[in-house]
Amino acid sequence: MSYEIKEDGKFKFIEEGNGEPLMFLHGLFGALSNFDAQIEFFRKQYRVIVPLLPLLELDLLHTSVSGIEKFVQKFIEYKEYKEIHLVGNSLGGHVALLHILKHPENIKSLVLTGSSGLFENGMGDTYPKRGDYEYIRKKTELTFYDPKMATKELVDEMFAITTNRLKVIKIIALAKSAIRNNLGEELNEIKQPTLLVWGNNDTITPPFVGREFNKLIPNSELQFIDKCGHAPMMEVPEEFNRILHQFLTKLNEPAAVTG
Repeated sequence: MSYEIKEDGKFKFIEEGNGEPLMFLHGLFGALSNFDAQIEFFRKQYRVIVPLLPLLELDLLHTSVSGIEKFVQKFIEYKEYKEIHLVGNSLGGHVALLHILKHPENIKSLVLTGSSGLFENGMGDTYPKRGDYEYIRKKTELTFYDPKMATKELVDEMFAITTNRLKVIKIIALAKSAIRNNLGEELNEIKQPTLLVWGNNDTITPPFVGREFNKLIPNSELQFIDKCGHAPMMEVPEEFNRILHQFLTKLNEPAAVTG
């Protein structure tokens, strides 16, 4: 199912449903379609928001994790969202972390899946080879446990980006900024309930990264999914939705009165 992309001011986004805002931030090669299964499932109870992040549209000077975070903050201010449940995958997780550290007042809970911010074994280590379709196909397949998830459509989308010289320079700038911007020392400042959902077969941010986040973020819980790579919300959407739904439901239950 594809959803209408709305335009408001300088922002493009999907917004479906009513209720508390549930915002998804995509990763470096994340198109809006990454979250189709989540929009469909959660729009019955939440206002589901997926902003189109200008990963490759900003000028080179602002092509960084903090440049993207500033964009997200402007979007939230413009739309006046409050009490947001913020979900980030890959680079989107890194942006979500930076955001919650800078603007904790708007965020009710945090969900990270295959997030960068501590360690990544991604695009920064090898320059994407321009014009090498086979190389791009293999790189795309590495995102998933099941290589069949790397559809021709997805590989074509990646290939189109990597054949554009300026976009390649921007990808490298973003990847390097993510590696430089290690948040390990600050994670203990996050007070919001945090859910970590990790694929047991994630080769880009391996399972030990999830464990490290769990150790460093005080109020966090970690759930692993078997036979799953770097993008659980795409690869095992039903399981991802179940875990996220359980977490959000628990948050909204009144605390049990003891005594």
